[in-house]
Amino acid sequence: MPPDRYLTAVRIGTASAPIHHGEIVQGSFRVDGRIHRGLVTLPCPLYRSQAKFVPESSGPVRVRPAWREKARRAAELTVLEISPDSGGCLDVDSDVPLCRGLGSSTSDVLAAIWAVADSFGLALPREVVARLAVKAEKASDSLMFDQTVVLFAHREGELIEDFGVGLPPLHVLGFGAGGPVDTLNYKPARYTEREIGRFDELRSMLRQAIADQDTALIGEVATTSTWINQQHLPIAHLEEVCAAAAEVGAAGVQTAHSGDIGGILFDRHIPDLDDRVELAQKLLQGLGHNDQWRFNAGA
Repeated sequence: MPPDRYLTAVRIGTASAPIHHGEIVQGSFRVDGRIHRGLVTLPCPLYRSQAKFVPESSGPVRVRPAWREKARRAAELTVLEISPDSGGCLDVDSDVPLCRGLGSSTSDVLAAIWAVADSFGLALPREVVARLAVKAEKASDSLMFDQTVVLFAHREGELIEDFGVGLPPLHVLGFGAGGPVDTLNYKPARYTEREIGRFDELRSMLRQAIADQDTALIGEVATTSTWINQQHLPIAHLEEVCAAAAEVGAAGVQTAHSGDIGGILFDRHIPDLDDRVELAQKLLQGLGHNDQWRFNAGA
């Protein structure tokens, strides 16, 4: 933090934040004798939240539209972190679909934090941003850590592990697997000891996959995590979706573990990528998954 917490904002702050497309893995992990909930986010460039913060010398922090309370709270917490006597008005504009598992609230929250910091001419450390984001929305995705793949304790705002490099080059065929999920009332999964042991194995596999930039191993981790979480938030026709992914030679299947979206993962550099994706699209349509989209992720 800056040495003088009572700074004066000198400009209107602006920022934007990306979304994620669910998770590569989400579960509970043993760390130093304790169990922590954690996730590895799959970044997605399809949508963004935009925020503008107009600083004021005093008064409350307000937000427009008024229902974006998590973003307002994030802006308020950031003001308190930087200059406690200040106030201001936050405007949030987002095209992110709600209740799908795309991290709409985290995108709003991050845009708000960064816009407030920008109004003070600051770039907050990612660890500070993570702490503020979790405090604002109780659980946050790891979108503030955008340089490397991280295993993030999303209810504590702390890193469990930084894998040191980014994801390998992926192409994702996304699809809607049901209907919107009420994420506010969604109860976190309660994993068994056996499942927690499996997540510890997946963490080791993911570490190796990231180090080797091994798309196939990434897909295996994602598919296994998907099947474990199928017991807690089911995806329609998952067995058939996995069979379709195998038929087209995809790396695996990932899902949003607190939403209704899924994705078939491909190595982006395979020579017949478009043909494989087109066949996968037809197979998904045959299962009733007609809501589809495509994007690149990773290096």
